[in-house]
Amino acid sequence: MTAGAGRTAVVLAAGFGSRLAGTSDATALKPLTPVAGVPLLLRTFRSLEAAGCDRIVVVVGHGADEVREAAESVYEGGADVRFVVNERYDLANGVSVLAARDEVDGDFLLTMADHVFSDDVMRLAGAHTPPAHGATLLVDYDIAGVFDLDDATKVRERDGHIISIGKQITDYNCIDTGLFVCSPALMTALAEVYAERGDASLSDGIQRFAAAGRMSVLDIGDGFWQDVDTPEMLAEAERRLRAVEG
Repeated sequence: MTAGAGRTAVVLAAGFGSRLAGTSDATALKPLTPVAGVPLLLRTFRSLEAAGCDRIVVVVGHGADEVREAAESVYEGGADVRFVVNERYDLANGVSVLAARDEVDGDFLLTMADHVFSDDVMRLAGAHTPPAHGATLLVDYDIAGVFDLDDATKVRERDGHIISIGKQITDYNCIDTGLFVCSPALMTALAEVYAERGDASLSDGIQRFAAAGRMSVLDIGDGFWQDVDTPEMLAEAERRLRAVEG
């Protein structure tokens, strides 16, 4: 049995993708942007299959119908893929996570449609169990090897637990890869934030878990990952994928 089999994954694909959109006709909708010839969202599906996920929930918003129809037309894998709509995709990304709340029952993987990962990273996530009532963030300790470090989300961890996280923190020892293994408690935490503020970011939920000592990290070792948020990141992802995939 594949590690992680039977687990659900949530993919955030609702945002505007404004830093990449419009740089060419192919990047009009970021989830459909081809990276080394394969649309980002299809790459995400394949990665989640490598993690052993057999159920994938995609949260769409901007360009929802086009993204869903295009994904359904090209995906030929075996996972049960379903789509939910976040009508408030203009708000922070935690609201997109909450849009999938009714589709989650038990621990789940969480990632973004604009990140690419090597299969060894995905298998690591698929085999991992998060802390009770908490979550785990996969992190990269090879800070010097991170492309566009200024744009990366930095993490300070101690003894395997997150102390602080953010793009602007100066005291950090690893980097957020954008891949999480979560307990359902993340939904509760985000719902509490949303009730208080009328908005919620994923970072808000992570910060609450971190403050309670329930946010752990998992080292990806030599695994490959790349955020695809700008034309420069897209070029870097393609360069590294060609090296990995040949």
